[in-house]
Amino acid sequence: MPADFETVATDYFLPLADFITRCYQHRQQTLVLGINGAQGTGKSTLSELLKRLLQARHLQCVVFSIDDLYLTRAERASLARNVHPLLQTRGVPGTHDLAMGIKLLAALKAADSDSCIAIPRFDKATDDRCPEPHWPIHSGPVDVIIIEGWCVGAPTAVLSGDPINTLEQEHDADGRWRAFIETQLTEYQQLFAHIDKLLMLKAPSMESVIEWRTLQEQKLRARTQADAPDAASAMMNKVQLHRFIMHYERLTRMMLDTLPQRADVVFDLDNDHRIVNARYRVHDDFGHV
Repeated sequence: MPADFETVATDYFLPLADFITRCYQHRQQTLVLGINGAQGTGKSTLSELLKRLLQARHLQCVVFSIDDLYLTRAERASLARNVHPLLQTRGVPGTHDLAMGIKLLAALKAADSDSCIAIPRFDKATDDRCPEPHWPIHSGPVDVIIIEGWCVGAPTAVLSGDPINTLEQEHDADGRWRAFIETQLTEYQQLFAHIDKLLMLKAPSMESVIEWRTLQEQKLRARTQADAPDAASAMMNKVQLHRFIMHYERLTRMMLDTLPQRADVVFDLDNDHRIVNARYRVHDDFGHV
């Protein structure tokens, strides 16, 4: 843990856990927390930490990523053939199994003491969904569901306009791929409608996102190297990663501009990846943290 972890926990993580606990107690039914943040902002780490803090408050918590809802590699290949070649790359709206996500949320919200629910998992090293026998199982009722992901809670948006990077310029000059994403984002509101509270980890800039996602890939490569050298060697280098991030750039920039005004909680990050401020929206039902 970093040297200042205790201070950060006291200033930000513990108040957040208290806030979520109060939200749950006010509702007296399963609470769905969405965590939004661009690539590399620390969504997964925060989700797992928050899960432990909520469990310490005797709340049953399930965490999954919108990444775990990705279509299979074969399904995305079909999209690439029939809609647009760029849809082979996972990540943008239209490359997730929305029906699976909505069904999963419904099952978790309805779970009781007899329930055993499989939680989907996606293997980024192989770029494919894990086989169902390898999915973790949650048993029993659920008090808090945390769904995290780079586009979680994103509102509908107009994504047309002039290309903003070389990927769009060279592979989507006519805007057909962006038009598909725009249409799909409207459909994603069915999934996001299940979110009761939304937290945003706000990066300071798109340049920081690129730097942090590169570091994230390096760590993933290092972890994968020991267990699956072939998979690690197939992972992205710096040039490939920069092109990969271009798939998300337009929507990421839109969310950096608009989502802080919509989120219930915003954690502002600085260039060194540190939380420097927390903003809570006032809630008339029980106040704010």
